Amino acid sequence: MKNFKTPGFLQPINATSMRRMNRSIILELVRQEGPIARSEISQALDLSMPTVMRIVDELVMEGLVRSIGEKKGTTGHPREMLEYNKNGFAVIGVDLGGTKLYGALANIGGEILDEVYRSQHGSTGEKSFTLLCSIIESLIQSSQRCNLPLLGIAVGAPGVTHTRLGMVEWAPSLNWRDFPLKQRLEECFTLPVQVENDVNLAVLGEQWFGSGKKVNNMVLLAIGTGLGAGLILDGAIYRGQTESAGEVGYMVSSVSALGRIYNGFGAMESIVSGTGIAERARNILNGQLSQEKCASLTAMEVFNAARRGESWANQVVDETADHLSITIANITCLLDPELIVLGGGVANAGDLLIPAIQERLQGVIPHIPRIEASILGTRATVMGAITLTVHITKDYFVVRSLY
Repeated sequence: MKNFKTPGFLQPINATSMRRMNRSIILELVRQEGPIARSEISQALDLSMPTVMRIVDELVMEGLVRSIGEKKGTTGHPREMLEYNKNGFAVIGVDLGGTKLYGALANIGGEILDEVYRSQHGSTGEKSFTLLCSIIESLIQSSQRCNLPLLGIAVGAPGVTHTRLGMVEWAPSLNWRDFPLKQRLEECFTLPVQVENDVNLAVLGEQWFGSGKKVNNMVLLAIGTGLGAGLILDGAIYRGQTESAGEVGYMVSSVSALGRIYNGFGAMESIVSGTGIAERARNILNGQLSQEKCASLTAMEVFNAARRGESWANQVVDETADHLSITIANITCLLDPELIVLGGGVANAGDLLIPAIQERLQGVIPHIPRIEASILGTRATVMGAITLTVHITKDYFVVRSLY
């Protein structure tokens, strides 16, 4: 029995794991349902009062939970009410996009305290890292002015990212290959650093602060420079065997996509990403517009033209809705999520795309999930940075049941 190895999906629940599990669920209950009394926590979770009191006292001492005074209960006796201490800590989150870079300082309740935005930064390789560091340094200075302790830094990187190693395996828009981002950042900053795929961070943000509150199975479909998906299954983020789950940009929609090599963007994202939408519009308008105007055309301009009823734009939008419908149909048949959130820049065209997708899916798949545009917009990844940082630094624990 010396070489016996516990299967990855079967792990023993020892005293430490049990404590982490109870602590996590109490913190989550206070965060979602506060103000709440200790006795209400005990009743809601069927935990003993001594266990609840011990864990709550610990959370209060750490600054994650705070007392807001007493309130008379049904028996007339006053009860101390507790709430999530959103101003207990701050987090720095950065969405390191291929064309846009957005960083923010936020408290752990999701309130933005300061933010930095770089549009069309055009940097790649080492220049992208230098720009990232300058933005983080600026936000650290902001945290000092706000007088909030920093819990950590989380960066969302585009492309395949190995979270535990903090390694960006391949981000074509940044020209990063096997880039040790976590290690490099830890050499520059004396704070806990987390590196995650940007769409995974965004779906965590939607789960805690956006459309996905109290949703256990959801998908965020991020449509921007590229196309990717973040997956929440049974309440926890799903990364896959090689941490590349959700790379739906590499889905194929026809046999014409087979037998080809995709070194950069995949087959599906070359069509439905913001980049792909603009490129298809340029092909249609080639010769009708000046070279300069054609080259600067954006996906949002295509959607605005469709709202004005311009036929060329309607054609592009229809093709986009076709391929997004195929993507969503395939995701739904495989994962059966309750909710699919459209995020990224193209989500601003939800009024054009969502009804068209729902119409195309009628009768095609057994169940059409709820489809919504992100309510967090460009801030989704930063909100996910808060979620991930609290999870990692405060020993968060999620339990999956087999039934």
